[in-house]
Amino acid sequence: MQREGKGTGFIGRTTKSIRLAIRLVLVIMLAASPAFAGHPLVTDDTGTQGKGHYELEFNGEFERDDTGGVRSEVTTIAGSFAAGVTETIDLVLGVPYQYGRLIEDADDGHEKTTEDGFSDISLELKWRFWGRNGLSFAVKPGVTFPTGDRGKGLGGGRMTYSLHLISTLEAGPACFHMNAGYVQNENKNDERKELWHVSLAAEYPVMEKLTLVANVGVDRNPDPASQTNPAFILGGVVYSLSDAVDVDFGVKGGLNDVAPDYSFLAGLTFGF
Repeated sequence: MQREGKGTGFIGRTTKSIRLAIRLVLVIMLAASPAFAGHPLVTDDTGTQGKGHYELEFNGEFERDDTGGVRSEVTTIAGSFAAGVTETIDLVLGVPYQYGRLIEDADDGHEKTTEDGFSDISLELKWRFWGRNGLSFAVKPGVTFPTGDRGKGLGGGRMTYSLHLISTLEAGPACFHMNAGYVQNENKNDERKELWHVSLAAEYPVMEKLTLVANVGVDRNPDPASQTNPAFILGGVVYSLSDAVDVDFGVKGGLNDVAPDYSFLAGLTFGF
């Protein structure tokens, strides 16, 4: 009888570990996002590097969510490289690395599951096709490559395709940006295959080298079991250390239950 009891306990712990692993995979998938410029903003602007100019960006984000006694934490460290092909066309490569942790309160203590590794690499092209009197428009098609480990929730297992329409309005010292996008989310994870993104951002310089930024947006939930779409609000600052180097910080909060509770963001950008 005692031996049978131990066997039952092992099965129970194994089942709980499998459940935690599945939830962690979903958490990391929902945390994954395409590469966007203008960190810490999620919303991109129509600006391009110019022919023969380049930009190298390193950024990090720590995201936390508490739901139903389960805490999820996802840390993303990403690098992106933008090259000016022409005066109005940029080519952008994004390489993200993610570390996810899921913690559940159990009767016998904390159950913890972790996953980490490189996620899917993205390649995007941004073309600013029109601009006049402070108003400009750009399109940004992109693809992601299935380089992440799908078993860990770090990738979808297939190439995805996206197209975003970007607009920027310069109104005195302030700038406003709007994005509307569609993602053909091909995947092997039983996620929704047709996703969309809508967001609005603003920038306002308060000092010569200091700019305040704000951002709101909503994305189609890739989880087919949910009809609620995660929405966010973000605030941050960008400080120019020099004409070629910027450092930024931001805080992002969820506006509904399916969005992560909060995130902290930081980035460093070099132009040359």
